[in-house]
This record gives sequence, C-alpha cells and structure tokens, in this order.
Amino acid sequence: MEMPNSPVLTRRSVLAGSAVLGAGAAALAATGTINLSGGSLKLDPGTGPIPLAVILDDGATMIDFAGPWEVFQDATAANVPGFHLYTVAHGAGPYQTSGNDGDHPTGLKFMPDYTFANAPQPKVVIMGAQDGSSDPVKLAWIRAVAAKADVVMSVCTGAFVLANTGLLDGLSATTHPLFFDQFAKKFPKVKLVRGTRFVDNGKFVTAGGLTAGMDAALHVVQRYYGPAATQQVADYMQYQSTGWKA
Repeated sequence: MEMPNSPVLTRRSVLAGSAVLGAGAAALAATGTINLSGGSLKLDPGTGPIPLAVILDDGATMIDFAGPWEVFQDATAANVPGFHLYTVAHGAGPYQTSGNDGDHPTGLKFMPDYTFANAPQPKVVIMGAQDGSSDPVKLAWIRAVAAKADVVMSVCTGAFVLANTGLLDGLSATTHPLFFDQFAKKFPKVKLVRGTRFVDNGKFVTAGGLTAGMDAALHVVQRYYGPAATQQVADYMQYQSTGWKA
C-alpha cells in the first residue's frame, strides 16, 4: 500500500489525473526537453566500469529503473568500459515492483544485490518511484554516498526520495507532472522546474516521469563518454528521442 508521504506513480493515478497529465505534456512540448544548471561538465570515466547503484524498494515503478538500467547496461555497445550495475535496498528482500492495482499486486519479485549496510560506494546513484521515501536508513545512505558520487539521479517521484535527504535544497529539480503541486508544497526549498525532461545541477540530476529517465541516463552517459559514443548507445537501443542531447 502506498503511504501518503511516499508517492508512487501507478496506472490508476495516471488515469485519474489524465487531464493534468495532458496539460503537463503540452507544457513539455512548448518549453523543450532539457534544463541545464551547470550539468554540462564532462565527468572522468576512469579506466574500468563505473560503479552504479540502483536503489529499490517495494512498489518500485518498473520503467523508472529498467529504462536507465538498459541505457547504462548498453553503454558497452560504444566500445567503452561502461558501468557496473548493482541494486541496493533496505534489507535482503524479497521485494516487489509495482503491478496491477488491488489487494493482490502482480509486480516483479526481486532480491537486491546489497543492503544499505554492505553496498559498495557508487559513482552513480539512481532512484525511481518507490515506497519508503522517508525511510531514515535509505536517506542516510544516500547522503553518505552522495559525498563521493559523481551523479545522484532520481526518476519520476523518486525526486521525493532525493528531496527528503535535503540534498536538493536550494537547487532546481523536476518530477512527474502529476506530482508538481505536491512536490512544490512539500519541498519549498527546492526550485521546481515544470515542463522539462530533466534538470541537471552537476551532481544531482532529476528526471520527469517514466521515459524521461532514459533521456537523463543517456545524458549522464554523454557526460562520461561524449556525444558520439552516446549516440552509438541510443542507436543500439533504437531509441529515437533526442532529449538527452545537450
């Protein structure tokens, strides 16, 4: 069950808010796809695969983590070292992603690779929509690893998790259009950006809803490996959006 302070995007909430979603989509079309706030700086990829942690919990929205996962997994299509991906959660599991609404969800069951107690330090951290946006152990781990990470990225209402750490205070950020007002009310110290695919502050990257996470992920690949290599990744995925380009 979704907690009021832990918003998770579901098909039901999208259908219920279709009018708002339509307005948000119109805003995206009107204002473009990217907002950069110092995020165009190139990152040093080093010589080996870049450690990348995906934070998961019950109720995780599938495409929020699976879309970026595919992007980072496929980086090797450009003949670069790419990324070493692993999952992290509060406990050993099992956990379950979002699925059919109702008393008997049918989401994907999974076991994380690590817990917050034993996960290695990542260079990139990703969190999508999921339960537990106020979990103190989760928030403490994000704060701790963010200090040495290159990029900390949220997708969709994963922005609520990241904002709950306080790390976005004073910065610009975005989330899914259906949750703009809720986010703005809950986090007045964060400068909400409406009508953009993602916002990049350098270390902190926040993507809008669902597929926007793929554009944000490609943008992060670009910061490490450059536009030519990233285009190879997009071509391999047959991904035609250009929202990741800066």
